Amino acid sequence: MSQKTPFTFPNLIAETVKKHGTLPSMGFAGEEPITYNQLNDRILSVSAFLEQLGVSPGTRVAILSVNMPNWAITYLAIVNIGAVVVPILPDFSIAEIDNVLNHSGVNSIFVSANLMHKLEGVSVEGLRYQVRIEDFTIIHPPKSLVEYRQTARPVHKYQISENQLAAIIYTSGTTGKSKGVMLSHKNICFTAYKCRSVEPLNTTDRLLSVLPLSHTYENTIGLMLPLVGGSSVYYLSRPPTPTILLPALKAVRPTCMLTVPLIIEKIYHSRIKPAFHKNRFTRMLYAFPPTRTLMNRLAGKKLMQIFGGELKFFGIGGAKLSETVEKFLIDARFPIAIGYGLTETSPLLAGSNPRNHRLQSTGPILEGVSVKIHQPDPVTGEGEIWAKGANVMKGYYREPELTKQIITDDGWLKTGDLGVLSDDGFLSIRGRKKNVIIGANGENIYPEEIESVINNFRFVNESLVIEKKGQLVALVYFNQEDIESFYQLMRDEFKGLEERCEEVRKELHQYINSKMGRNSQIKLVVNHLQPFQKTATQKIKRFLYQEV
Repeated sequence: MSQKTPFTFPNLIAETVKKHGTLPSMGFAGEEPITYNQLNDRILSVSAFLEQLGVSPGTRVAILSVNMPNWAITYLAIVNIGAVVVPILPDFSIAEIDNVLNHSGVNSIFVSANLMHKLEGVSVEGLRYQVRIEDFTIIHPPKSLVEYRQTARPVHKYQISENQLAAIIYTSGTTGKSKGVMLSHKNICFTAYKCRSVEPLNTTDRLLSVLPLSHTYENTIGLMLPLVGGSSVYYLSRPPTPTILLPALKAVRPTCMLTVPLIIEKIYHSRIKPAFHKNRFTRMLYAFPPTRTLMNRLAGKKLMQIFGGELKFFGIGGAKLSETVEKFLIDARFPIAIGYGLTETSPLLAGSNPRNHRLQSTGPILEGVSVKIHQPDPVTGEGEIWAKGANVMKGYYREPELTKQIITDDGWLKTGDLGVLSDDGFLSIRGRKKNVIIGANGENIYPEEIESVINNFRFVNESLVIEKKGQLVALVYFNQEDIESFYQLMRDEFKGLEERCEEVRKELHQYINSKMGRNSQIKLVVNHLQPFQKTATQKIKRFLYQEV
């Protein structure tokens, strides 16, 4: 797009179709993808269908669906006629879905068959149509005369401005209440174009999509960025279990994937790390830096083959990556790229690629965006990250006071994250401002940093550090199967699971405090018996556990 062409979805799609019409655009892994010309035809036919449903510019239309080509087609059709898309995360509860639908005031909802049950009992004034997204069949009302026709075309011509509202995205935050983030055509399309300065995807690139499209991370970078470059996107026909994912990786041979830290950390802790510690000899080899690097490199080659062998960009975002896992991936020469942003910034603010990646940094600031550290500490340089640019949201839907609290009069968005900006413009994140625990001597304690240490302990799945009565408490979800296996290997079969877990808990307590400074000592380690509830980007919902 030229500098004078408005940043809108119709302009973006029109340019891509003109350049790459005969090339593959999207499909299910292992199946023949549709071309960009076919994609455009389907966007137009669904646009005509939306007109029949009474949708016009400004009308809100929801999508509650697992990832599939029709998710993307529906999304692009909604914004193509100037309507507003309301993507809903598939793991939202019925109560959360009810809240989103009522708060946004949607006219229609497109829902995948496996999520239909979540609409039972939902009561939304003004919701006229429920459409099954797989084939665009109207489910409710049951005897509707409106019918989807693949050859239909929109009746009206639409003049869409780049500042027009395109999407209201309800976040599943770590603090509780979902907020509707209003993103314009320019917010999303500008970000998608500028992401090319981080990693310029082109017509030979293939992206395998595994994160929910209803989250702006996958939506902007996993859908719109590939469309800008004429790349192809592939979806899984079923949830990403190993039996589904491994054949898909083999079939697609992706050059690009996006994930969140928890997924790659689980792969490391469950598959890679145990191989390095399976016996005394391998543990000894891994303790020696030169052989550790070599072992990591060999593991990296195997990991590349598992991912199809052609990966060139493995984007990680949504939360902070464990330093230990990051060091392994660097040694392994795995093509990782760390990004940082918020739903409120469409989402990217800073991002690296495999060529300029730095340990524990999210990379340089996105081209065309301004970032500053507000009131930095004179010694550490730490402060709240503020952002300004065409990617900053219009505000929170129907929440003007909340919007005023987060966006200053001169347009700076307060991210709520604490970070440091290097002299050459690389951003590093310290933690969430609201998560910081103030120590007895007034020092800042970042629970995320302690959790990173805990999660590297061999029997830990995940953890959460909270403050209780001035003391630090670690809630830890242990991998009990690993504990059982370890004790069987040690031929200590006389101890029950409870006794074994208690031994591990004490060992972990000593391990944490040996790694942390005097101000970050853990007073108590609590065995948390269930996985923690998480957001779409797999961050723990901290607000649920403050009263534990």
